[in-house]
Amino acid sequence: MELVQPSATLTFEAALAAVEAAVKKGEALGVKVNASVVDAGGHPVAFGRNPGAPLHSISIAEDKAFTSASFGLATSGWAPVVEGNDLLKGGLMARERLVMFGGGLPIVVDGQRVGGIGVSGATEEQDEECAKAGLAALGLNAD
Repeated sequence: MELVQPSATLTFEAALAAVEAAVKKGEALGVKVNASVVDAGGHPVAFGRNPGAPLHSISIAEDKAFTSASFGLATSGWAPVVEGNDLLKGGLMARERLVMFGGGLPIVVDGQRVGGIGVSGATEEQDEECAKAGLAALGLNAD
């Protein structure tokens, strides 16, 4: 029986590049956003924001990244998961840090989830577009 298994870790440089790309995409869209990247364990690795981005959106961006890293699911992908199951939906919505609306994406490298990126401050669609720009800066796509 093995007691330890190796795991990949997202680098600070990669996390910073993703955050920078997400924030710059927000600028290109004419919106001010907060962007957060966490590692596979949900620990913060990098954060960035446009001055003037909504303050409440700081923690929302962090929670979107955390949710995507922990479940390996885009935060916009929760609707079909909970559809028709009010008990599940209510239970999940009561969980701290779980976000069930767009703007969070898992970061997957060579089939291994290594973190998540979350963006908040604009519409759900714009937040997700910014998060996708963060992945693109790493040569990755949203699956």
